[in-house]
Amino acid sequence: MKVIAFNGSPHKEGNTYHALKMVCDELEKSGIETQIISVGNKNVRGCMGCNKCVKNRDEKCVILTDDVNDWIQHMKDADGFLFGSPVHYSSLGANMKAFLDRAFYVAGANKSMFRHKVGASVVAVRRSGGLPTFNELNNYLLYAEMMIPASNYWNVIHGTKPGEVVHDEEGVQIMQVLGRNMAYLLQLMEKGKEFVVAPEMPRKVYTNFIR
Repeated sequence: MKVIAFNGSPHKEGNTYHALKMVCDELEKSGIETQIISVGNKNVRGCMGCNKCVKNRDEKCVILTDDVNDWIQHMKDADGFLFGSPVHYSSLGANMKAFLDRAFYVAGANKSMFRHKVGASVVAVRRSGGLPTFNELNNYLLYAEMMIPASNYWNVIHGTKPGEVVHDEEGVQIMQVLGRNMAYLLQLMEKGKEFVVAPEMPRKVYTNFIR
């Protein structure tokens, strides 16, 4: 099994990276392969709302000037994802949001490619704004019908200078427990496939409030 972790920080090995690495270390102890991909330090364009991914259904975004389509294929092939972001004005990093908007739009247009995969979010923050950012990241997982493991507190870790999060004793434990629980959930789902049939995916109902 494999988990892909996406680092939404502009700093390749800042505190967000260290948080993701803590979770990945626990996954690897359970024999699960991991890979960390940097998103926040790349030039990533935002979704144009052109709906071409819905029309083409080729598992691709029509924007070809960045690595988003490659990342989508990594996600398709993985058993689970980790999303990590720093906090910018009580929100996730702009490049991370641009990536997630496009990736999940493409996935939804192509038979909900991420449905029933395992996913989790982590946030690195100096002081406050961690929970709003954590909730934003989880919105993508929830919309895609992904399976979300929990930890023993919200997945937020604190630090300012790169590497300071390793001194947040409670935060470190949160990441470690998350990694163990994520490994446990992945293993349960893998072993349960031969015994339990997944529910069929219904046709999505779209409504608005204009009558």
